[in-house]
Amino acid sequence: MLVYRVREGRGRCETVEGGGGRRAIVAGRAGVRTLAFLVLLACVVLGALAAFVPRRLLAQTPAPARLDRGRFTVVAYPSDLPLARSLLRAAVAHDTFPGLARPSAQVLIAIAPDARRFREWVGPFAPEWGAAIAMPDERRVVMQGRRASSEAGDPLQVLRHELAHLALHEALGDLPTRWFDEGYAGYAAGEWGREEVLATSVALVLRGTPTLDSLESSFYGGAARASAGYALAYRAVTDLATLDRERGLALFFRYWKETESMDRAMRAAYGVTLASFEMAWRARTVRRYGALALFADLSLAAAVLMALVLPLYISRRRRDRRRMAALVAADEAADRAARESALEELLRSVPPETNESPPPPSVPPQLPS
Repeated sequence: MLVYRVREGRGRCETVEGGGGRRAIVAGRAGVRTLAFLVLLACVVLGALAAFVPRRLLAQTPAPARLDRGRFTVVAYPSDLPLARSLLRAAVAHDTFPGLARPSAQVLIAIAPDARRFREWVGPFAPEWGAAIAMPDERRVVMQGRRASSEAGDPLQVLRHELAHLALHEALGDLPTRWFDEGYAGYAAGEWGREEVLATSVALVLRGTPTLDSLESSFYGGAARASAGYALAYRAVTDLATLDRERGLALFFRYWKETESMDRAMRAAYGVTLASFEMAWRARTVRRYGALALFADLSLAAAVLMALVLPLYISRRRRDRRRMAALVAADEAADRAARESALEELLRSVPPETNESPPPPSVPPQLPS
């Protein structure tokens, strides 16, 4: 999962995408103003077109539909209505979040029919890999529809992640830090697949587990670094929730809201300081995933080594074959020459045979009588 966030006044803007699914993003007031401006501009353009374009052509443009149920309103174009109904049913059926009171604020969920309109609706804050936006101050969610790529993940899990952002900010306002905000959203959405990132993390073996404060900067360092940051944040919130098997994060959230201090809330709820929890979490993460990451790194190193050595091995094998072929050819030539030489010696030692018949015996001439 990839995340990026930009602060604008009291709001936050963030974008998410990845193996765990499209994730919630918090957009600032500037994004809302941009969205409102685009809507107003669209109305003006449609009004101008109505004066010049035949009504039958305008009627061919599909209009978005609105679905209302409980505290949720979903707006989607006809092509995304099946997805909209599925998301609405899931949102109503699972409208509670770990450790928090049941949210009561009305939420608007807008489903963009394509990537172009999604970018227009969310404004310039989301990076290219962004696939979902949540606006806590405006209680709105913008996400891509059925045309989203397969890498965007399960839309039901995406919406759950985004709604967890809204629920957390409805309960605690701006108290949550960035790493906790993202970690809690992943924890509430049940994004177990994030741990696969830690099991193959080269940085986890080479540099160890980063501090919680350093996780804040990981969400701005590109896709790979953000993915590791999300996985570590998810692991931290999960470990924190397991400190109290019965109540989970409930007491912690209550004390956090009362004291407005994460450290004091941890002391009151779990009897540990933030520093001691961080130390234990870092050690636990290395023990749990270090061996797996090391094995993955060794496998990677072996693959790299093979990629470097294999061409040399193949080249040497070819050279050895050429040398062997040359030696075999030389031996054969030497054997052939030796055979020919021995045959010539044999021929020289044997006298040649002749086919000429011996001359007839001479008859003495007879004298005349």
